Amino acid sequence: MNITAFWPTRAAADAAPAYRISARLASLLLLATGLSDYLFWHELVGLNGLVYMVFLVGAQLLLLPRYAPVRRTVAFWVAVVGCLASGGLVAWYGSGAAELAALASGLLLVGLVNQPQLRLVSSAVATAVVGVLPSVALVLSSLRVPEGLGGRLRRSWYYGKLLGLPLLALVVFQMLFAYANPRYAALSMQLWQMLGSWLARLVEAISVPHLLFLVLCGVGAVGALVAVPVHFFLDHESRFGEFVRRQRDGVASLAVRRPNFSHSSRGALALRKEWLAAVASMALLNAMLLVVNAVDVRWLWFGFRAAPGFDLTQFVHEGTYVLILSILLAAGIMLWFFRRNLNFYKPGLPLLRWGATLWVVQNAVLAVSVGLRNYYYIEATELAYKRIGVYGFLLLTLFGLGTVLLKIWQRRSAFSLVRLNSWAAYALLLGLAAGNWEIWIARYNLQPRFTRLNIGFLLTMPPRVLPVLAARETLIDHAKELVEEGDDGYFHLIPREVAHTKLHNRLAQFRAEYPQRDWQSRTGAAEQAYRQVRNHE
Repeated sequence: MNITAFWPTRAAADAAPAYRISARLASLLLLATGLSDYLFWHELVGLNGLVYMVFLVGAQLLLLPRYAPVRRTVAFWVAVVGCLASGGLVAWYGSGAAELAALASGLLLVGLVNQPQLRLVSSAVATAVVGVLPSVALVLSSLRVPEGLGGRLRRSWYYGKLLGLPLLALVVFQMLFAYANPRYAALSMQLWQMLGSWLARLVEAISVPHLLFLVLCGVGAVGALVAVPVHFFLDHESRFGEFVRRQRDGVASLAVRRPNFSHSSRGALALRKEWLAAVASMALLNAMLLVVNAVDVRWLWFGFRAAPGFDLTQFVHEGTYVLILSILLAAGIMLWFFRRNLNFYKPGLPLLRWGATLWVVQNAVLAVSVGLRNYYYIEATELAYKRIGVYGFLLLTLFGLGTVLLKIWQRRSAFSLVRLNSWAAYALLLGLAAGNWEIWIARYNLQPRFTRLNIGFLLTMPPRVLPVLAARETLIDHAKELVEEGDDGYFHLIPREVAHTKLHNRLAQFRAEYPQRDWQSRTGAAEQAYRQVRNHE
């Protein structure tokens, strides 16, 4: 019997099948590269973001097989909706939040196509980013020299040598005739000048930054459309479950999978001691939170009035950050106690659960108090991006507290909490991208009741705010103080005439600049703003 027939030779085993790019994928890669260059080279983000997002979603659906497993996952279709929605928000607002949402949605979609079983948003985004280099390497390795190229090169060299002697003779006689005939020399000079100018224009047309940008577009197209499996983050997720399981390993018993008969300092009543520590911690935290919440409810919730000389800035900034830190720290303590077998300690589990539930409710009350601090500060001063961000963080905090309740009563794992909160953060990002925050900030800050107006902050906003500033320009004269933030981080007073001049210059600049934009850089809100300020003097 020939034994070697059952085993491939080394040459056959080492010869890996060459990866071949299908005609459909190659066409989409070329189209994606050219489309990216056409949409984004020397352009602002606007309608081009929507066009690219529609192309990305369409290309992924076209490349995926009809019965691909990822098509049956909810996360994939959430990412598809997120890509289209964020693309539409970029086309309308062109805001930084919309751009960030579009970037996150695109990476989420690519990562889920690579590994459909991923459960964390961060893992899908990281998979998409890490998978770019393997995809580029795979595409480059699939490139092959066309068959017969060597023979063509040899024939070209042969005919080149045959033409070399006539070309040399042509150069020599050209020099002789030009030297002997002045008119022929002038005609030859004109011909060489025309050839030189054409070559100069050709060299100027070849832009090195543009070529590098085109290469970057090609790399992005490969990373978005060529899926090389990246298993690192999926393997990392596979070690975690959605629920806490009782751990019976590591004890001195043959009834467990991994017995441990070595000496252990952990006594037989260790779990009860841990329960006592948890109950004591819960009691102390709840008692302290009860006092803090009682003070806040009495002071902040009903009829709060800042006393003369009261530092409202310190009250909000430092107080808010400290309270948020305390909520996160207490949540970490809660996750620590409910991480393992304490979830299965039946004699004391009901008391521990109700104590933890009371702690969650009190932290929710504390979060509301933080929101009230921020509200009073906005009411007394002005609206800004960070103050809006505080409310977004508080929404995530309240959602996170709700997931802590799921962990307490359903024995959810910490991984389950991270998964739920990561998707909540993605939903919040889409919600922030959908807000017309600059317009709302400008309308709120331009109220007659404010004695101090940060006009410098309003003038740095996107052009879609200009109609609001132009319509309420008279408020500049009514404000007692006009300030702008300098490079040193402090606010400086500016004269009213300077504020009016800056606003008029900004309006004139927008009226002159916006018609020069290509359609790729235009947005719906900017188009609407241009129509409103076009005839404003």
